[in-house]
Formats: sequence, C-alpha cells, structure tokens
Amino acid sequence: MRLTAFTDVSLRLVMRLAVAEDGELLTTRAAAEMLSVPYTHMAKAVARLSDMGLVEARRGRNGGLRLSGRGRRASVGSIVRELEGGEDLAGCEDDPPCPLRAACRLRGALREAREAFYSSLDGVTVESLVAQPARDTLTLLRPG
Repeated sequence: MRLTAFTDVSLRLVMRLAVAEDGELLTTRAAAEMLSVPYTHMAKAVARLSDMGLVEARRGRNGGLRLSGRGRRASVGSIVRELEGGEDLAGCEDDPPCPLRAACRLRGALREAREAFYSSLDGVTVESLVAQPARDTLTLLRPG
C-alpha cells in the first residue's frame, strides 16, 4: 500500500512541528521549503490538519503553526486513516463498474488488508516517530 502524496506531506509536517522548540512558530511557506514540497500542497495539509485538531494555525505578524497537544499524542494509524479515507482500493464502482463486483471477494480482502495496515500504525505515536536519530535530522531542517 502506498500513501497519497497528501498524507505524506501531512505526516512530514506533523513530524517537523513535533520537534519545534518552545515558542518556535513555522509559517506554511517555511514548512514547505524545509520539507521540499510545493507551498500549495503544504497549505492544503495545514488546513486539513487544523480541521482535525492536530495543528494550530495562527494568522498575522506573530502567527505560525504549532502542533497541538492532541497532535503530539495522536497515533499515526488514526492520522493516516482519516487522511486516506475509506474509499475502495480497487475500482469496483468506477465508470464503467467492474462486472465482477457482485460476486468478487477482492474488495473485502483489500478492505481487511488496509485495516491491518492502519492497525499496525495505531501503536506508533507522533512522539515516537521523532525520537532519535530522527529528532536531530528534523531539527536541522531550516527554510532554504
């Protein structure tokens, strides 16, 4: 299973914010530069993570981004589950729909496999992702 680019960008942002020093607020633009992603992609990730209550975004001269307490404690499984959504992994209902969909067992098997993947990430927290040696690498990232 491969994560969408959107989920990848979102997880990178959460990880970088998790190692921010007290009082350090990153702008969306600075985060995009640090993590080598287009600004528009980062802005969408910030908006979604804010809606989820994982990132606090303040506008204005003293504004910026910071990880919320909920974001710090969140499991990677719950974040990925919400960002990836629950759509089918196979195109059973595409246009035209698959002629095997009424009797096919693949859809159910793929759903179970996806849930097993998410479940394996449930025990991984954002805090555990940013333990050493990742912490050092993340704190060295600066806007270019």
